[in-house]
Amino acid sequence: MALGGLTKQERSWVLYDVGNSAFVMLSTALIPVYFASIADPNSSVVVAWGYAETVASLILALLMPFLGSLADIKGNKKKFLVGFMGTGAVACACLGGPTDALPFLILYVVSSVMLNGSMVFYDGMLVDATTEDRYDKVSSHGYAWGYIGSCIPFIACLAVVLGGGAVGIDMMLGMKIAFVITAAWWVAFTIPLIRNVKQTHYKEREPRMIRNTFAGLGRTIKAIVRDRRLRLFMLAFFFYIDGVHTIIKMSTSYGTDLGIDSTQLVLALLVTQFVAFPSAIAYGRLSERFGTKRMLLVAVVAYLCIVLFAAFFLKSAVEFWVLAICVGLFQGGIQALSRSEFGKLIPKDNANEYYGFFDIFGKYAAVMGTFLVSVFTQITGNSSAGVLSIAVLFVIGFILLARMPEKE
Repeated sequence: MALGGLTKQERSWVLYDVGNSAFVMLSTALIPVYFASIADPNSSVVVAWGYAETVASLILALLMPFLGSLADIKGNKKKFLVGFMGTGAVACACLGGPTDALPFLILYVVSSVMLNGSMVFYDGMLVDATTEDRYDKVSSHGYAWGYIGSCIPFIACLAVVLGGGAVGIDMMLGMKIAFVITAAWWVAFTIPLIRNVKQTHYKEREPRMIRNTFAGLGRTIKAIVRDRRLRLFMLAFFFYIDGVHTIIKMSTSYGTDLGIDSTQLVLALLVTQFVAFPSAIAYGRLSERFGTKRMLLVAVVAYLCIVLFAAFFLKSAVEFWVLAICVGLFQGGIQALSRSEFGKLIPKDNANEYYGFFDIFGKYAAVMGTFLVSVFTQITGNSSAGVLSIAVLFVIGFILLARMPEKE
């Protein structure tokens, strides 16, 4: 896979995005559809899926600062990443086993926690894989190649699930094969990162490691509170990225609830990946010209418009396709630039500890968004009202980000 303009270490770091994105794509597009087929037909798929995602996010929010701090100790980053990746890949491969909704959701929560936990350590290794002046570029390439690379195993999964009938493979067996394909892809693209990226920023091992870790977390919280620029960025990020991940996690369930054909949903989300590939790289280049903060503000406004469109106008498959293309234009950019901007604001030797808090403040702790969608859908009986509730996250995120000073 050609990744022009990147060093061997940078390419190896980027390839982990290619590997884990296969599971992200499967969990966004096919897994909710599969879950709907085994769930109670009298219950709301949106509500059940939203609560499952909320539980997974809460577990991550509780664990990741502590584990991230331990990972910052010399020699620990790869061990934690491999442990989470390996457990997540096994759980992913086993998802085809349960035939009832509750066991399936429990196994999915485990695989989701492991996937997103591994991303904390992966994000923290950005400071080891490249230099600060290249954070935007390398981070953007990670998301870009993750989008396009994930399409390869996903298309293979689609061929087995949707076209398997021609050779006697029904949907249930097709999904079991798809889970195994995705897990194998994830493991294979982790190998270059393990082999070629060294932990160059770290804390030395100390006696009373657990006690010192908790003490260090307290110092980090105080440092974040004192740094106005970092504090405002993290608060803004908490709100707007929560909305972004809620859209990613709930889009297929929302489309299913509206009665849109599952094949149309899956193909539209596949188009999102292809649109997101050049858009993420372009966003990295535009940030060099216009500034990272300005490009993030543009993306937040775009997402607010996407939410309003989904709540008031999304009724058919054609409109879902329009929505998917619009999401693709901004999804990679807002994620990549948020990750790289945060890397510029933090001390490099404590990168994993800070990225643990980064995740609490939004990246994978999408607690509010999924909870809002589930609660408002349940109260009103209308999933459009649930989607509309996400708009408040982008409004608050925009206000806070606009207040963040360019330089301290």
